[in-house]
Amino acid sequence: MSDNSVDPAGNTEAFRAFTQNAPEEPAAGSKTPLIIAGAVVAVVLIALIAWLAVG
Repeated sequence: MSDNSVDPAGNTEAFRAFTQNAPEEPAAGSKTPLIIAGAVVAVVLIALIAWLAVG
């Protein structure tokens, strides 16, 4: 049974072609929603602490 795929590690030319044509990983998503969520949590905590301190 023959294997039609070429092992990139088998020779230098196939390896170079493999590394040049490797699909790029998608870029990481924006951190803006995480920053906004952190700010909202911080505001809620500060309001809760202020409310407990007054009450």
